[in-house]
Amino acid sequence: MQTSNCRKLKAIVIGVSTGGVSALTQILGGLPADFSVPVLVVTHITPDSDDSLAKLLNTLCAIRIKEADEQEAITPGTVYMAPANYHLLVERGGLLSLSIDPPVNFARPSVDILFESAAEAYGPSLAGVILTGAGNDGSKGLLKIKNNGGLAIVQDPKDAEMNSMPGSAMKLLKADHVVRLKEISGLLMRLAGDKP
Repeated sequence: MQTSNCRKLKAIVIGVSTGGVSALTQILGGLPADFSVPVLVVTHITPDSDDSLAKLLNTLCAIRIKEADEQEAITPGTVYMAPANYHLLVERGGLLSLSIDPPVNFARPSVDILFESAAEAYGPSLAGVILTGAGNDGSKGLLKIKNNGGLAIVQDPKDAEMNSMPGSAMKLLKADHVVRLKEISGLLMRLAGDKP
């Protein structure tokens, strides 16, 4: 396992489903406005959802939170959330891309789609986080992040509102960090070099 102090993170990707609103509120609420890396989030939401979740989280958290736009440049200190009914991808040039390709793991947006594209774009400079949720979306993507040299972080299944997603990830790979929800924002800050 690589230690966190020998790498420089360029991005963090997060996947979450059932229980996601409270989980994201706690994690993103613990990050400062000047957080040094961008965060990209896929949460399973209904196809007819609007951007109210991103707007709500933006009012509750210091860090800037918004829905991702097509061909938007990725910048530090911002959380980008996948819009309803669109896959969110990272292009190699550091731009976001939205896709209406078929659902993956019965989901669009799919955690796997985001994680796999980010793994290609960022390699060892990426950390992936799997949180509470039903099903197994994100497990294969987190494995790809690991295989490309990045860090795999999984919420402790015993701490998750729904343990299927974190449990599935842990069956497929050896996570670098298995942590409780309340510890994740502090871990991300340390990994990003924002906290001693």
